[in-house]
Order: sequence, then structure tokens, then C-alpha cells
Amino acid sequence: MLTRLEPSQRAIKAMDVSLILYAEHEFNASTFTARVVVSTLSDLHSAVTAAIGALKGPLHGGANERVMEVLAEVGSADKAEAWIRKALAEKRRIMGFGHRVYKTGDPRAVYLKTLCGELARETGHEDMEQMAEVIEQVVTQEKKLPPNLDWPSARLYHYLSLAVELYTPLFVVSRVVGWGAHAIEQLDNNRLIRPRSRYTGPALRKYMPLEVRC
Repeated sequence: MLTRLEPSQRAIKAMDVSLILYAEHEFNASTFTARVVVSTLSDLHSAVTAAIGALKGPLHGGANERVMEVLAEVGSADKAEAWIRKALAEKRRIMGFGHRVYKTGDPRAVYLKTLCGELARETGHEDMEQMAEVIEQVVTQEKKLPPNLDWPSARLYHYLSLAVELYTPLFVVSRVVGWGAHAIEQLDNNRLIRPRSRYTGPALRKYMPLEVRC
């Protein structure tokens, strides 16, 4: 329906696997948002809408769109090493690397990388796959930041001939399953989510009348 072309079995598997891997992932920003909303006893539609708002940000759901911008800027495998070393020297943030939970590597990315390689060979995108490999090796070695799921998924969707504007909506299609499960779990034993904050500003100061203030 998206491409008006009959997909190969490998393409079908790649899409299915990506949706499974994106479906649920602990208390990420969008899932936590959904749980906060339903904890007020608001409705599921409001929770999903709020979660989409959190997912929209480039540091969360929009990350794989930024990955494609990087790959498009690099252009080809032969330019990859020089480009990434210059980018790191300039302290540019490279999306698709590092994870708040997976400090030593995202197992989802490892699995999807294999499918990326297979699909790249099938669709004639070996150069992009080699480009991504060079960047991955340099970032991992120099910054000790292994890739997360967004790094291979961006390429995977590109190999499936999907528009970049569809990447985040596809994430939503998948993650609605996780949001729904978390909403059910929250409501089964609900308590209003109301975190406390710790004040770290100036210490208590004596009140000074207006007329004596500088």
C-alpha cells in the first residue's frame, strides 16, 4: 500500500521485525507520558495523543529521520571516515548512537543490522551500508557509543523505499501497542503519578521591604 509494489519476503520480514522491536521499550519519554495521562483517569485517546507529542521530538521518535539526514550529507562510503572524524572533532551530535539503558550496545540494533545488510544487497544499497559501517566503527571506537535501534532502522526504511516523513509515524503505529499495554497496566493498579522535585536554587533569604531594596 505504501509503495504500490509487491514486496519481497525479505522486505516483509524486515518491516515486521522493525515494528516488533519498536513496539515496547520500558519507561521511555512517550510511554511515561502515556502513563501519566491515564493515571489522572483521562481516556486512552488523550494518552496516545500526548505520547505522540513526546515521540515527535528528534531526541526520541524523530531520531531515525535525523539519521537519514546524516547519511545523505555524507553521500558515499569513501567519504565516510573523513566526514565522521571531522564531525566528531567539531563536537557534532550524531543521532543513532548511545542509549540511556543500553550502555554497552542495543541488542535490537544488532539484530536489525543483519536484516539491513540482507536488504541492502537485495535492493542495491551496498554503498550506504558500507558507509554506515564505517561511521559506526569510528563512533564506537572514539566515543564508546554503540548504535541504537534508530541507526539501522533509518537505513532499513530507506531500503524499503519509504519516505523519511513516514519514519516517525511508523514508530507510532508500532508503539501504540506498547502505550496501550502500559495504560492497561497503570489502570489495573492506578495511583496518580505526581513526582516531586528537589529545589537546588539559592538558600532561604530574608525578606527585604521594597523601600530598602537596591
